[in-house]
Amino acid sequence: MDNFITILEKFQGVSTEAKKAFTNRMEVFDVQKGAILVKEGEISNYLYYINEGSARSYYIRENREITVSFTLNGEFVTAMHSFITRQPSYEYIETLEKSKILKMSYNNLNQCFQEYPELERSYRMILEKYYIVLEEHQIFSKFKSAKERYMELMENRPKVIQKASVGQIASYLDMTIETLSRTRAKI
Repeated sequence: MDNFITILEKFQGVSTEAKKAFTNRMEVFDVQKGAILVKEGEISNYLYYINEGSARSYYIRENREITVSFTLNGEFVTAMHSFITRQPSYEYIETLEKSKILKMSYNNLNQCFQEYPELERSYRMILEKYYIVLEEHQIFSKFKSAKERYMELMENRPKVIQKASVGQIASYLDMTIETLSRTRAKI
């Protein structure tokens, strides 16, 4: 919970009372490696915060898992489209290791916004960060070589390489396992 409180401190203009109300609505729980937080076809009802551990978001097409993103300590995750639109998710979110997670329901989050409007600004900042990461990954996977994509992952998110399987990393980088192996061998 200390990691989470440190994150809240970064948001300017949020009263101590609002931070406390937000924190009090968070539920803390521990999960094992491989726990599914969100399933395809279900509505994502929670905003998760990875206090300790890691997770990945993926979807399944033609019996293949396609990794969309990785979430590490100190980051929020949810099936954003489902969470916002209240429509069924097209993705899964799975823990990569034993993790300590905080979660807040969609209803509790909106109740916090009604009681403490200054929290909406912080939420917008979280959404902006989420969007930027997705857009950068989109550009990153379309215009860079396999080596450039892997080097960028090593430089910007080295913990992903330690925590995810080779297949998950290859999928995330939009390459085959063989291409990833050849790329690693050249570095």
